[in-house]
Amino acid sequence: MNKIILSFLLITSSIFVYGQENSWSLQKCVSVALENNIDIKIKQLQIAKAQKTYTHPLLDIFPSVGLVGNHSYNFGSTIDPSTNNRVSSDIQYDNFNVNANMNILDFNNLANSQKNKIDIDLAKADKKVVEYEYKLQLLEKYFDALFSQELVKIQKEQLENSTFNLKRIQKEVEIGNKPQSDLYDMQLSFSQDEKRLMEAEQLFETQKLQLFQLMNFKIENLSQVILEVYLAKENEVENHEIFQNPKIEFANLAYKSSKKDVAILRSANLPSLSGFYNWSTFYSTPINQPTNNIASFNNQFNDNKNQQVGLQMNIPVFTGFRRNRQIMASKIESEKVKLVSEQEKIKIEQQVELENTRKKQYLQLTENLENTLKYAKESFKTTQSKFTNGKIDAVIYTSVKNQLLSSEYDFLKNNLQVQYASLKINLIQKNEFN
Repeated sequence: MNKIILSFLLITSSIFVYGQENSWSLQKCVSVALENNIDIKIKQLQIAKAQKTYTHPLLDIFPSVGLVGNHSYNFGSTIDPSTNNRVSSDIQYDNFNVNANMNILDFNNLANSQKNKIDIDLAKADKKVVEYEYKLQLLEKYFDALFSQELVKIQKEQLENSTFNLKRIQKEVEIGNKPQSDLYDMQLSFSQDEKRLMEAEQLFETQKLQLFQLMNFKIENLSQVILEVYLAKENEVENHEIFQNPKIEFANLAYKSSKKDVAILRSANLPSLSGFYNWSTFYSTPINQPTNNIASFNNQFNDNKNQQVGLQMNIPVFTGFRRNRQIMASKIESEKVKLVSEQEKIKIEQQVELENTRKKQYLQLTENLENTLKYAKESFKTTQSKFTNGKIDAVIYTSVKNQLLSSEYDFLKNNLQVQYASLKINLIQKNEFN
C-alpha cells in the first residue's frame, strides 16, 4: 500500500503552485462551504425556534395571574320587594377581580413538553443530515475537478513531448532525412494533443467553477486555483454494526417523536388537576340620586371583598370515538416511521458495503495498472529512440505514445478512485473524512 501511495505522490508532486492562497484542500473547501450554505443557516434558525418552543414541565406549574377591572352603567327600574313600589335602578358599578390558575397535573402538557424536547434534537439531526449530504456533493465535485487537474498535467507533458518531436521532424524534413509524410503525421499528432489539452483545461475550468458555485463562494483568478491531493487514512472501523451517520440518527429521533404524538392524543383521556384562586370586590352608586346614605368607595371596597380558593379535577368520561380513531391512526403512523428508520439503516449498510467492494476492486487493479504504466514508459522510451534513428515511422510512434497516455490516465484515475472511495466510506460511517 505504501508503494501505491508513493507512486501516487510522484504523479501529483508537481502540481502548479501559485501561492498558498490559491491552493485549496478538501477540508478548506468543506469549511468555507459549510459557512456559506444557505440551507444550513436555515436549519440553524429552525434549531433556535425549536429551543424557544420548548418549555420545561416545571414551568407549566407556575400559575397564570390575571387582573380584571371594569366600570359599567345600568339604566332602568325595578320592583323594591319591601315596598312593592317601582324604584330606579340607574347605578354605576366598578368591579375589580384578581384570579390565578395553576396546572398541578396535566398529562397533555407533559407529553407536549417531552415532544418539544425531542424536536430540538430532531432539528439538530436534520441540520446534520443537510451537512452530510452537502459534504457528499462537495466530495464528488472536488474529486471530479482534481482528476481533471491531474489530467491536464499529463496532457501538458504529452504536448511538450509532441512539440519537441514536431520541431525535430521539421528540421529533418528540411534537410531531407525524413519524408514529408512523417511531418504530416507528427502535425496530426501534435494537433490532437493540443485538442486534448484544451478540452482537459476547459473541463477543469468548468468543474472548478461548479465546485465554487456549490460552495457559494466567489473567487478571483479562478484559473490560478489549484486543488491539493488528499490521501485518506486507511482506518478500519472496529465495529461495522455501529454507524454515526446523521440519517440514522434523524430517523431514530423521528420515530421517538411519532411515539410522543400518540402520547399527546392519549393524554386527552387522562384526568387533569388544577388549582385556582380568586379575589374580587366592587363599588356601586346610584346615578342622579342622593348619595347621603351610600357608603364611601373605601368602605365599599373593603366590605365587598371576596376570596375563593380551590382545586379542580377534570376526569374525561366520554370523549367520543373520534379520539380513539385518531390514536389508532397515530400508532399506524408511528409504525411507518419505525420501518423508515430501519430502512434507512439498511440503505447505509448497503452503501458502505458497495463502496468497500468498489475500493477492493480498485486496489486489485492497482498493481496491474502500475506494471502496465511501467511497461508503457519503457516501450515509449525505446520507441522514441527507434523513431529518432528512423527505424519506425510516425504512425507507430504516435500509437505507442497514445498507449502511454492511456496507461497514465488509467493509473491516475484508479488511484484517485481509491482515495475517493476511502473518503466516502469514512463520511458514510462516521460523518467525517478521517
